[in-house]
Amino acid sequence: MRVETSAKRVRAYFGGELVADTTAPRLVWEIPYYPAYYLPLSSVRAELKPTGETRDGGVVHDVVTPGGTAEGAALTYPDSEALRDLVRFDFAAMDEWLEEDEPIYVHPRDPYKRVDILSSSRHVRVALDGVTLAASAQPRILFETSLPPRYYLPLSDVRFDLLRPSPTQSQCPYKGTATYWSVEVNGRVHDDLVWIYRSPLPESQKIAGMACFYSEKVDLFVDGVLQEKPRTPWS
Repeated sequence: MRVETSAKRVRAYFGGELVADTTAPRLVWEIPYYPAYYLPLSSVRAELKPTGETRDGGVVHDVVTPGGTAEGAALTYPDSEALRDLVRFDFAAMDEWLEEDEPIYVHPRDPYKRVDILSSSRHVRVALDGVTLAASAQPRILFETSLPPRYYLPLSDVRFDLLRPSPTQSQCPYKGTATYWSVEVNGRVHDDLVWIYRSPLPESQKIAGMACFYSEKVDLFVDGVLQEKPRTPWS
């Protein structure tokens, strides 16, 4: 487990009330993929009410504000030298998180992860079961640390007759909220194969309104060369 102090001001809200406000949050990597925020107990404005339970080695607390109670939404670690003066609020249990004055989503952003979006003239073709789903010579390529390149294509270069709307949505702390399509090819529907960020976060505006296919699940050709399918959690 790695612990670092961040220079960002971080605030958490629940029930319309300020829960915590600090300029010295800690980033704690409980898992390799992204960090969690641990906030100094001295920054907490809400009541932390012990439940008498423990979870993941920590003491469980309800978070009580005049606007309501988030049950079991806080953990403290009084027996940990590195964490004893800190509290971990369940990210999803809070109504809002702010870094400085901007909202963040899903989880804190990893300061060691970078997202670059570059315009390209490389020819990209996407196929499935021998059927071309999209072909474009004007992709935007998104390079994200520890993930394979993602090829975002103009909607005019995608075969809409093969797409089927999906109710699925996902959120990314770097890009925003994505919506999905499934793909029907040769009588078979492949669920949630394509996504789009219609209103991405400011730093990802270059992919607004463009479609991206899971390269783990389709045949992706770049300049005529079939790409090896990457191994990721979505494979």
